[in-house]
Amino acid sequence: MEEIKLAPPPRRSGARTKRVRGIIFLKDVATLGLTAFGGPQAHMAMMLRLLVAKRRYLTAAELLEITALCQILPGPTSTQTVTAIGFRLGGPNLAYLTLLVWMLPAVSIMTMAGLTMSYLDKDQVARLVQYVQPIAVGFVAYSAYRVSEKVIHTKTSVAIMVGSALLAYTFQLPWILPLLLLTGGLVTTFRFRKMPVQADKLPLQVEWSNFILWLGVLVTAALLGSYTRLLPVRLFENFYRNGSLVFGGGQVLAPLLFTEFVEAKKYLSPQEFLSGLGLVQALPGPNFSFAAYVGSLAMRQAGTGVGGQILGALVGAAGIFMPGTLLIFFLIRFWDRLKQYRVVKASLEGINAVSAGLVCAATFLLYHPLPDTPINLVLVAVTFLLLLWEKVPSYVIVGSGLLAGIIW
Repeated sequence: MEEIKLAPPPRRSGARTKRVRGIIFLKDVATLGLTAFGGPQAHMAMMLRLLVAKRRYLTAAELLEITALCQILPGPTSTQTVTAIGFRLGGPNLAYLTLLVWMLPAVSIMTMAGLTMSYLDKDQVARLVQYVQPIAVGFVAYSAYRVSEKVIHTKTSVAIMVGSALLAYTFQLPWILPLLLLTGGLVTTFRFRKMPVQADKLPLQVEWSNFILWLGVLVTAALLGSYTRLLPVRLFENFYRNGSLVFGGGQVLAPLLFTEFVEAKKYLSPQEFLSGLGLVQALPGPNFSFAAYVGSLAMRQAGTGVGGQILGALVGAAGIFMPGTLLIFFLIRFWDRLKQYRVVKASLEGINAVSAGLVCAATFLLYHPLPDTPINLVLVAVTFLLLLWEKVPSYVIVGSGLLAGIIW
């Protein structure tokens, strides 16, 4: 009798490998969430080092493309960038987990800060971060070097980089960033004839679901807040609206929140607002986590105690992070197909050059408010050299700065 051979079971190594890679990526995001001090520019430096150079999840040019897209959109740039990377690696599920892991440390700390506001000391916070701030500038300087090295290859790129750096440094306005990115892309668009023709272009398909969801939540929250007058609903609408309209990151968000929640609605005192703002600058992760602090203190007048304040923090965090997440999910789905076209591909040279210029400008903008002391200059230089050496982890450098702030 002929022996019947059973077929081997289907291999699941591909799915298992993808799952393991997703877990490693979430671990890396957690590392960034706990060590990435200094705002979007410093965050980019750490992403370049960990996600690009070490893990190779994407190339430096791809990271710049995603960051440029996020800078054009309203919302938290770093959060949108790291979430979009998660989306590209593992789809929506990994992207949502990425968002949660990235924002959780800072949001948790700012929630606790809102609950224990009376015990915070602004001077102690300032002493704690006195050495972290120049270290963050060193990260940004290293990022400017790495980005320029990767994407600047032509005289046109050099001219765009220098011009955008000077304009960004001179005109510190929120709308200047998307305007420069669009202008840089437009300049190099005219060179599209030098790009090779791609014969097998996939058809462009735009999925509107996330855009419709973003707009629907905006309108629904406004209507519910107007009719119900419930404070948590109104707070969600306030934060969602601000998150949908703010360009330029946490530095631009702060004055908007001050105007609405301190001057107009008087949910916080100016001293409470500034204390929280100082604290969030000392934390790793997204500066938009400041919304959790504001939401927590805004709920005090409802008289619902600690539970109400925690609800306010959750509402603030959800409202401020949701719009940018929905918008980047909308755009990232068809971006790879959109950039198949020569016109779009040619524009990337200018967009990347502007991105490099913005990081260069950020190095000087972030250093400018610091005291011009020898120790700050030394810390910037030492941080840059340590990163160039590539053998000292980022969290060790930042942790050493925090420890020095505690001791001295």
